[in-house]
Amino acid sequence: MQIYDERTTGMHWQIHKVGARHGKRYYERGERMPVAVTLGGDPVYTFAATAPLPDGLDELLFAGFLRKKSIELVRCKTIDVDVPADVDFVLEGYVQPGEMRPEGPFGDHTGYYTAVEDYPVFHLTAITHRRDAVCPTTIVGVPPMEDYYIGDACVRIFLPVFKMNFPEIVDMTLPPEGVFHNLVFVSIRKQYPYQAFKVMHGLWGMGQMMFSKYIVAVDEDCDVHNTSEVLFRLCANTDPARDTTIIKNPSDSLDHAPSDQNIGSHMGFDATRKLPGENYRREWPELIRMDEEVQKKVDALLDTL
Repeated sequence: MQIYDERTTGMHWQIHKVGARHGKRYYERGERMPVAVTLGGDPVYTFAATAPLPDGLDELLFAGFLRKKSIELVRCKTIDVDVPADVDFVLEGYVQPGEMRPEGPFGDHTGYYTAVEDYPVFHLTAITHRRDAVCPTTIVGVPPMEDYYIGDACVRIFLPVFKMNFPEIVDMTLPPEGVFHNLVFVSIRKQYPYQAFKVMHGLWGMGQMMFSKYIVAVDEDCDVHNTSEVLFRLCANTDPARDTTIIKNPSDSLDHAPSDQNIGSHMGFDATRKLPGENYRREWPELIRMDEEVQKKVDALLDTL
């Protein structure tokens, strides 16, 4: 939220996010939208606010579930909105439908300054705070920065949800080099031809995974947290013409690479072993693996160095 003056800021509701959708409902009715911005309090609030929750699942409900304790709410002073009682600061105000103002450029977690764009305007009506309040902040820059670890925690926590939708998924990670949405490594338990592409298209259809610019699918025996191993499989197991797919999809508002804002293309790489029916007419070779006993001796030798 860029500060314009003592009473107004920008309201950075990106077009694809839930905040923008809530705002649209008020815009359609021509009503002011009451807004409360909270800073600080239990760190789980920040995590819950950034978590890719399914539609209809309340962030405060999720936060209470994570900390195994309900959240006490209090009513704001000037607007009809409840906020957690233990936050450090509360900014109360409203957004007026149709009022837009340029916001930016911002130094962002992408490692680049994002472009100036028009966003809604937040009008401040009150500020309240606790005694000895602490204003939380974060540092942004070329990744990995501290926000990367929050994003990695999101993947760990929500991996079981992905597995419910795609039981063939074994593991998944978003490496720091990809700045969350730009790169996804996913390992799958492959049973049939083109299953890797099925998983890619499924992920592109799930919430903020729609922003994933590159998805690399590998076999279940590949450690997706070892980037070197994934890149080895990518280089060794792919014929680019056969094993890639390019789609058109929404793009992250912070992605400066697409020719047009918010829309672009994504690419998937099938780096799994090929099965009959996948346009592979030879015998797929076995991967060279070190004998287990030899591996133990090598590891023991390395430990002495």
